[in-house]
Amino acid sequence: MLTALGFAACHNSDPKAGALETAEKRVKVGAYREAIRNYEDALDGTAKTADIHYKIAALYDDKLKSPLDAIHHYDRCLELDPKGAHAKECEVARKDCEQRLHAIMNKGGFMTPAEAVRLRNENESLRKIINDLRSPKPPEAARIADPAKKDKLPPGAKSYTVEAGDTLAAIAYKFYKNRSMASQIKDANFNQLGGKDAIKPGQVLIIPERAKKPR
Repeated sequence: MLTALGFAACHNSDPKAGALETAEKRVKVGAYREAIRNYEDALDGTAKTADIHYKIAALYDDKLKSPLDAIHHYDRCLELDPKGAHAKECEVARKDCEQRLHAIMNKGGFMTPAEAVRLRNENESLRKIINDLRSPKPPEAARIADPAKKDKLPPGAKSYTVEAGDTLAAIAYKFYKNRSMASQIKDANFNQLGGKDAIKPGQVLIIPERAKKPR
């Protein structure tokens, strides 16, 4: 019984599992657009989510009669899992969507060729953004302190001479009423402090002006 409860707790704490469960419930009551939004919350760009793309495509295709959106998700399903369980269905359904889309465009329906191109470009841009977010970013170059170099005094900054017993956190509270802003003082005095938190009496620190909140 404890094992079952533990499993249930883990399942409920998984936001993707929760999104899928909510999506399935909404499909059953005919809330298709809301279901699609829940399905999209569970997407992560990996092969295991190809099935979710298939479900979204089927909703756009069969329920919402939006062949262009359906084509996009059929394509994603095939890209992520080209030999998966739904691969053949995706290929056939995609061709059918293309035929219907061309028929709509030729009849001068609700979507013009220019609109179709715009939506296709938006889909490509969205895909690029997702790929960029998932690509590892190169580490930032380490900042090296230079004790011989004087720290610049930014506009609006003040000076403070360190007293016995002071810490950066205590000084931050003194000036900002917020101890977590000690990092800003450390950064403003990076060269003098050698990039460290240690300070000593007699040091003259730069106290940068607190950033103003936008109105």
